[in-house]
Amino acid sequence: ISILTNLNKIKSKILIKENIYFFIIILTIFIFDRYSKNLIIDLLENEKYLFINNYFNLNLVFNTGIGFGFFSLNAGIYYNILSTLIFVIILVLFYFMFKSKTSEKVFFSFIIGGAIGNLYDRIIYKAVPDFLDFHIQDFHWFTFNIADIFITLGVIFMILNELAYKQNNEN
Repeated sequence: ISILTNLNKIKSKILIKENIYFFIIILTIFIFDRYSKNLIIDLLENEKYLFINNYFNLNLVFNTGIGFGFFSLNAGIYYNILSTLIFVIILVLFYFMFKSKTSEKVFFSFIIGGAIGNLYDRIIYKAVPDFLDFHIQDFHWFTFNIADIFITLGVIFMILNELAYKQNNEN
C-alpha cells in the first residue's frame, strides 16, 4: 500500500497545472520537429540536396551518431545501447524538470522535446534525419534539424541561467 501511496504522490506532483504547460511545450516541439522532418524527407526523397543560396542549403543526411554526426554507428548493438542511454537520459531530464524552478522547466522542456524527436527517429528510421546545412563557401557547419535547435537552445539558456545565478550570488 505504501508503494501505491508513493506513486499517487509522484503522480499528483507531475500532473499539477504548471507541469501541463511544459508537457504542451514538449509536445509542440515534437510535432514541429516531426512535421519539418516529414516535409523534408518528402521534398528531398530523390535528390537529397536542394540549393537555396550561397550560405544555406537543404541537405538530407541520415545521422546514426549522437549529435551533429559524432560517433556515427551502424544500427547494431552499440547503436541500440546508445539509443537506450538516450532514453534513460530523457527520463532523468524529466525528473530534473519536475524538481526545477519554473524558468528552468522551460529549458528542460526544450531539451526534452528535441531529444524525444530525435529518439523517435532513431527508433523509426534507425537514424536521425538532419537537413539544415549552413555554410560559407566550402566550409559547412554540421548538418542539423529542428530538434537539435531546441536541444541547443535549452542547453545555452541553462548555461546562461547558471552564470547569471552565480554572478548574482557573488554580488
